Amino acid sequence: MSTASPSFNTIRDMLRLAVTRFNQAGVFFGHGSSNAFDEAAYLILSSLSLPLDKLDPFLDARLTPEETARIHMLIDRRVSERIPAAYLTNEAWLQGYRFYVDKRVIIPRSFIAELIMEQFAPWVENPEETANILELCTGSGCLAIMMADAFPHAAIDAVDLSADALDVARINVEEYRLENRVTLIQSDLYEALPGKKYDLIVTNPPYVNNTSMQKLPREYQHEPQMALAGGDDGMDLVRTIVAQAGQYLSDEGFLVVEIGNEAAHAEAAFPHLELTWISTSGGDDRVFLVDAAQLR
Repeated sequence: MSTASPSFNTIRDMLRLAVTRFNQAGVFFGHGSSNAFDEAAYLILSSLSLPLDKLDPFLDARLTPEETARIHMLIDRRVSERIPAAYLTNEAWLQGYRFYVDKRVIIPRSFIAELIMEQFAPWVENPEETANILELCTGSGCLAIMMADAFPHAAIDAVDLSADALDVARINVEEYRLENRVTLIQSDLYEALPGKKYDLIVTNPPYVNNTSMQKLPREYQHEPQMALAGGDDGMDLVRTIVAQAGQYLSDEGFLVVEIGNEAAHAEAAFPHLELTWISTSGGDDRVFLVDAAQLR
């Protein structure tokens, strides 16, 4: 009696295989998904151009040989090369927004995105009156695009030193048809900015300290290191951002800075400032705010 060789014919089969391989290989989840099941489901559904929020109706759908081969390839690359899923699919999701991404930019992930959805309440009292916003270190342009939605009458200047990153941001700005409201500027922080004042300056800059950089999982090595590394204490760029922000803020304006796990270093770097820590899903020490009066 012959025994048939094992085969993977359905989405359910491929999902089980992917979860097993991800768990056995110990891949790191930190670029959108938080566990092997969600990551596997996302990769499979995305590769098949199926709705990302509707797995159950398709679980027992039979796959063509070409579809099976493509999914196998994605699983293999995720495991062997440790490439984050977003780079394999060239898309990332943040607060319901879809963005194009590739290795020219870090994968969108920011606690500031949550604050944008709330229009930075209670600090912004009248979102309709917010006229000018600056985002430093824009990367893919994700936060600038979200702020254009949240503040319908605001013009957003989105700055990055990397021309490659701005090329990706341009793809996203055009996708959302915001060319008339989001201006992309290549600049080393404030250096190339026009002489105007902003009601709000927002930044998710490189802030990972040197010790932490050496311990990052392999997945992070695929991202532009200049978008992650923040020097000995992670505050190299943050110091410059804070030191010069007062010159660019309107009288009632304020600066919002994301610093990840570097709260202790931020407090040490700015002992003369009373940093306001904003609660996010990541905790009460990931994002701080400083108003223009303090910065001057």
